[in-house]
Parts: sequence; structure tokens; C-alpha cells
Amino acid sequence: MNFDFSPFHLSGVVYGTLMNDPEALADLGEQVNEAPYKAPPKAPVMYIKPRNTLAATGSALCLPAGHQSLEIGACLGLVIGRTACRVPVGQALDYIAGYTIVNDVSLPHDSYYRPSIRFKARDGFCPIGPRVIPASELNKPDELDVSVYIDDDLVQQSSTAGRVRSVAQLVADVTDFMTLQAGDILMLGAAARAPKAPAGSKVKIEIAGLGCLENTVVNEEELS
Repeated sequence: MNFDFSPFHLSGVVYGTLMNDPEALADLGEQVNEAPYKAPPKAPVMYIKPRNTLAATGSALCLPAGHQSLEIGACLGLVIGRTACRVPVGQALDYIAGYTIVNDVSLPHDSYYRPSIRFKARDGFCPIGPRVIPASELNKPDELDVSVYIDDDLVQQSSTAGRVRSVAQLVADVTDFMTLQAGDILMLGAAARAPKAPAGSKVKIEIAGLGCLENTVVNEEELS
């Protein structure tokens, strides 16, 4: 994938965030109080989408043999503009250079606290785009409508509002224990109950002010 979204240059490092939607936590019910966790998460639940997962709008999403569908995780991507370490909440937005759409594709699975690499980090499982919008052009990142369409049918409508951690709070909490570099992307996290897309379907994610990220789901044998 070409990481040049001129005038932005992405580093190729993408961090995911789980359970940043209150409904996602609620859906877990008493599971969060059972071993080995025994309590809801107190810090952001993070994982990495490695370079092999990165893809562009228009690319095919590979559905492996033996699976019926892919989970479509529609996310707001925060493009970091400069080195961010222990950033105060009140200054966090100053470290964001721009915003983009990220499709956090997964194979359906039940592991929440420890996402499995084989379910979330397959080739092409992180389309990004279609462009990066400068932060100066998006004044209210915590008030954006997020829509997911499968074959032109609206299957999920959510918002970046009301998250467990707002955009600024997430940047502050993450940089409290790790440093983010210019060009890194930090996902705000998908809404609960991500829709599923079978082979042959066309997937479109639309976030207000950012455009549309579009991909198709293709059976593995068709790409070999």
C-alpha cells in the first residue's frame, strides 16, 4: 500500500482500540468479572494491525475457506502529527494532524481482551482511506456519524459521540504508557455489534466529512 496521502505520510503503524463503545462493554455482561480478568478494563484495550493488513479503498477483502463472513469494524482513524508521549487531555487534539476512515476487518471470534492475530491480522484486513482530512477541517471529531453499507443497504448507524474515551481522552490515555510517532494511526474503535459481510458483498463505510471507504469481499480461492 502507498502510505502517501499527500500532504500526509503514514508510518504504516496502526493501533486498534477495543471496547471503546459502552454498548460493547454492556454486551459482555458478567464475562468482564470472570477469570482471568475479574473486572472491566481500566486502561484502553489495544492491539496492532501490522503492515501486511494495510490496504486501500477498492481492494478485495479475502474471506478464508471455512468461514462464512467478515466482521466490518468501522473506525475513525486519528493520524498522529508529532511525537506524542504523556500528552495531557487538554492538549491531545494538538497532536492529531488529520483523520481518516479505517475498516478494522476481523474474522468473527469471541476473544475480546486478547485479540487473536489469526483473526485480526490477516493480509488486507485494514483498509484505510480514501484520504486524510486535516484536523483543522474537522472541528468536532467526537460528533461524527458513522454508517456501514453492505450491498448499498444501511446495516449499521453509529456515532463517534458517547464513547468510553473521547478522541482527546484516548490519545492521553494511550500516550500515558506508550509513545505515538508522526504518521501513526490510532483507531477510536468500532461500535458494538459489528456487521458481517459474506463473500460477494460490497462494503462501504461512510464517516461524515471524511468520504467513503469501499471494498469487496472475495472468497480466498478466487484470489489464489
